[in-house]
Amino acid sequence: MQARSSEPASLEEQAYHQLRQALVEGAFPPGQKLSIRRVAAALGTSPMPARTALRRLAAEQAVDLLPSGTAIVPRLTRAAFTELSTIRAQLEPLAARMAVPRCDRAVVKQLSAILATELSARQAGDPEAVLRADREFLFALYRAAAAPMLLGMIESTWLRRGPMFHDARWLIVTRPPGVTHHAAMLKQLRRGAAEEVAALLRAEIESATAFLLERMPFADDIDRDGQLSSLTLVSPRRPAPSRGAAKPRP
Repeated sequence: MQARSSEPASLEEQAYHQLRQALVEGAFPPGQKLSIRRVAAALGTSPMPARTALRRLAAEQAVDLLPSGTAIVPRLTRAAFTELSTIRAQLEPLAARMAVPRCDRAVVKQLSAILATELSARQAGDPEAVLRADREFLFALYRAAAAPMLLGMIESTWLRRGPMFHDARWLIVTRPPGVTHHAAMLKQLRRGAAEEVAALLRAEIESATAFLLERMPFADDIDRDGQLSSLTLVSPRRPAPSRGAAKPRP
């Protein structure tokens, strides 16, 4: 039985899910401040649902909450990113393995359409569209596993992953062709080869992790002056980085 949308609990739930989805999708960069007032205005609610949503996200370690109630999207350290990627490399292949026997023609058709969109976005050099298609492809596969607890665990890791990938989007879109395995995964999925699909996905996660560890600045990086890095990520289309910022390698 669903509560009416006018009830405070329903508004709080809506605010929470909208903010949570935005974090998963990388809508906010690391370091972004989310004040209660601005969040409430963006969501079209009173401050109370926004405050409750930010507190729930802070309990999930998706944001850091200041005494004022303002939340900050956290920056990952290298150790935290490595740990997060290690967890993803276990959970997500498991979901893929469980999904393969349950993927009917409708799911295969959906994945094929998303893959076509992803390839077009990559050719167009559109990083936001590439990341969106990547996310849609993977979660369409994970939902097919019909394992809600596992899906919730994966979504929790993406809460921390999303903002960092917002910063990395220009690096990701300029990676060499053939670094993603979605086409190969779809081919193996059509064959019903669950282990092969899981192995390809694990290889993709591990490859992306190594790539970003080599080229991305992290919260605990120290520059040559012994100061924390400025954490300014510069894409090939932007001006040269300031001192202390990491440059993507050719």
